[in-house]
Amino acid sequence: MESDEQKTVKEPDDASNRDHTPIGLVLGVALTGVVVWQVMPGMMIVEHRSKYGLDETVSRLQQAIEDAGWNSPGVRNMNASMAKHGVTFDRQVRLVEMCHADHAKSVLTTDRHIATLMPCAVAVYEGDDGQVYLSGMNMGLMGKMFGGNIARVMGGAVADDERRILSSVVQD
Repeated sequence: MESDEQKTVKEPDDASNRDHTPIGLVLGVALTGVVVWQVMPGMMIVEHRSKYGLDETVSRLQQAIEDAGWNSPGVRNMNASMAKHGVTFDRQVRLVEMCHADHAKSVLTTDRHIATLMPCAVAVYEGDDGQVYLSGMNMGLMGKMFGGNIARVMGGAVADDERRILSSVVQD
């Protein structure tokens, strides 16, 4: 009888001794891609419930924009715009535009291709539950995704100002 010390360890055959690192790496990258693809859209849009009704939310939001040193170039009534084309829907939707000339100049000086995202807009709308909500782009995350000056301006000052502006109308 062999003692435990005398037992020989069986060496794995060549097939089981292969390095599986490349397969694991590819699967890990693919899984990460799928997770990011599924999670990212929900992270790009930020939604808040308003303390007020639709018209008062829009009015208070415009005042908060002005108080923060920004301007609101306009409010688009999406219901009225769509009705001109024969499309109606029950819930009210407004887009409140907001712009800060210094921030816009900084970004447009270095990254004019981002002009498609200017001016910033906040949606104010009635949800299916009858409550009023605000939504907009997650400026901090979006800025970081672009990097460089966009990250510094949109991911920094713009995101900070937007949080302060929205705090006047959103529920905690």
